[in-house]
Amino acid sequence: MNEKVSTTLRQPQQLISQGLAPASALQDLEKVAARYAVALTPDVAALIDPNDPTDPIALQYVPDVKELDSQPIENVDPIGDHARSPVEGIVHRYPDRVLLKLVHVCAVYCRFCFRREMVGPGKDSALTPDVYNAALNYIWSHPEIWEVILTGGDPLMLSPRRMAEVMADLAAIDHVKIVRIHTRVPMADPARVSAEMVAALRVPNATTWLAVHANHAREFSEAAREACARIVDAGIPMVSQSVLLAGVNDNLQALEALMRAFVECRIKPYYLHHGDLAPGTAHLRTTLEKGQQLMREMRGRVSGLCQPEFVLDIPGGFGKAPVGPSYLARGAGSDAADYQVADFCGGLHAYPPRI
Repeated sequence: MNEKVSTTLRQPQQLISQGLAPASALQDLEKVAARYAVALTPDVAALIDPNDPTDPIALQYVPDVKELDSQPIENVDPIGDHARSPVEGIVHRYPDRVLLKLVHVCAVYCRFCFRREMVGPGKDSALTPDVYNAALNYIWSHPEIWEVILTGGDPLMLSPRRMAEVMADLAAIDHVKIVRIHTRVPMADPARVSAEMVAALRVPNATTWLAVHANHAREFSEAAREACARIVDAGIPMVSQSVLLAGVNDNLQALEALMRAFVECRIKPYYLHHGDLAPGTAHLRTTLEKGQQLMREMRGRVSGLCQPEFVLDIPGGFGKAPVGPSYLARGAGSDAADYQVADFCGGLHAYPPRI
């Protein structure tokens, strides 16, 4: 792996000096960096094998000139955040929960990010006090909101002090019972998951859940595993989020290792996302059929604890839909009222069974 650097890499020249990109790519990389944010923390950079052009960590974080090629089907707001945003900072897509987008910066910037047009240096780093208060007032005024999901950007980019204030504000709303935090930080910058930060995540009168994003088993460094352990040991349950990515985890061995790594760290696999139609991400997107095939193969190979739900975020703000394979079909002919059920080996069985 690469020797650990001392600072976050943000400029193409820095990537080249660390052997993470060829010098001949400088001009192209500068064009990409002028449009989309670039950041690789020392922890992430240390995971990359600079001698492997197909390194699955590099594919996630090192910019590629292909990102300048947008497809007609791609959209700057691919899952319809704007269409479901009644006030700034809030996305209210489902009746009982809202997103609260606290910050617009991340520790690292994924090359497939569906909010890549909305986050990064040059954007407002956090909600202003007036906007934040308006967002809180929206949550106060909608008693159907049971869960608030902190996202952004990455909410763990806040200081522990500020995080504690936000958590206390949300816990003070009687109908908010769950606060879920979506983050890359335990994998990308595990030192930020300090004892002070973990303490800030716990509040009376509300239950905290944390959804951590990782796409490859190599992201589970010793430091990342220790950061996750600090969270779980504090009584905060964790679930996973991953994106199915071409060249990163779109094969059975990589996906199996990733899901087992989650479970070994006491993180329940939750969502495996089909890649969103964000601009410049076609080279990393797989087909839906590929994802369905992998999920069917996973069913027969790994524990039920390791099974995420394969989902598609419907463009336009219509929410997530499960798009995994079906194991149930109606019978045919005289058995049309019965079913055919596929087992984990692909065998078909009548249900109810014929006597």
